[in-house]
Amino acid sequence: MNSIEVFAGAGGLGMGLHSAGFRPLSVVERDPQCCRTLIHNIKGGCELVSGWNVENEDVQLKSFRKFDGDVALVSGGPPCQPFSQGGKHRAYNDKRDMFPQAIRAIREVRPKAFIFENVKGLDRENFRNYVEYIKLQMEHPEVLSSEGEDWAEHLGRLQQHHLSASRDGLNYRVALQVLNAADYGIPQRRERMFFVGFREDLGVKWRFPTPSHSRQALIRSQVSGEYWDKHSVSKIDLHGEVFPKLVEDSLSPWVTTRDALIDLPDVFDKEEPEALINHRYQPGARIYRGHTGSVLDLPAKTIKAGVHGVPGGENMLVRDDGSVRYFTIREIARLQTFPDDFVFSGSWSESMRQLGNAVPVNLAHIIGSSIYEHLGAIDAND
Repeated sequence: MNSIEVFAGAGGLGMGLHSAGFRPLSVVERDPQCCRTLIHNIKGGCELVSGWNVENEDVQLKSFRKFDGDVALVSGGPPCQPFSQGGKHRAYNDKRDMFPQAIRAIREVRPKAFIFENVKGLDRENFRNYVEYIKLQMEHPEVLSSEGEDWAEHLGRLQQHHLSASRDGLNYRVALQVLNAADYGIPQRRERMFFVGFREDLGVKWRFPTPSHSRQALIRSQVSGEYWDKHSVSKIDLHGEVFPKLVEDSLSPWVTTRDALIDLPDVFDKEEPEALINHRYQPGARIYRGHTGSVLDLPAKTIKAGVHGVPGGENMLVRDDGSVRYFTIREIARLQTFPDDFVFSGSWSESMRQLGNAVPVNLAHIIGSSIYEHLGAIDAND
């Protein structure tokens, strides 16, 4: 099935969707460093970006109308700056907020489905009206704001249209949910909001895949000793982690940092192990308040786009002996479930920025496979 990807970044979302069966006709990304990474891997033969047409363009300047009728899925991770409730209430036209461009892509392409990812912060109480506004625009992308109309007035018209008994034009059924990547077998506690929509005329009833992994199951495997035996290590003090009362479930254990990095050698100096690209020691890691790193025997803390100070300080590993070091690029790529043959070019800090902004590849695959399955069922019945 054909797709297009906007705000592609380093390709995590697109790669997961590619592995689920979608083939992008266009991959649009404004950042030249991200484009260099993608193009390097396309030329290098990485399977999950095979055949991609990467376009180093500003989405705001690109028309998508030529894809109308030819695309099953539109996907992307639009940047979203803090939404201001003050001023003239015209934040939906703020150039820093790219959701209007994502919605324009839906309107111009008219895909069967779409998926967009964004920060968990949109789930905060003070963003509730904005999230509703985004969702309604996705559901009814042809109900445009009028000249001089502020966003609150537009929201009101969208709500009226949504409740109307008869709705003409392009409409979608949209589901949104905050997912924790660890609950789907990703070795990272990463919470992000996903918007998934299916065109209303298709009659698809869709819901997010149910979690396959749990913290409870990991705790049980550690309490029983099964986890420690698997790794041939003595039981480790998990550095003050407070565990809930155990409740039985049938899910698999959360995947830990140790699980993800088990076959990678530790790095103690600047020598990069032979045949392991992007696995090089980075000096300067230290613990201080609010900057404590990730222990081996839990999923990693959320990988951040920053590299120094509290925002990026969680991109740091706590060894069994309590010493700390920064994760290597290859280790972060593992925690984001990028394949080992995917290479990040450029500096350590630049690679960390790309990785910190990415969607875990395997999580994108899980959601994308469900979307692909539902769209395939429609095609089979046509």
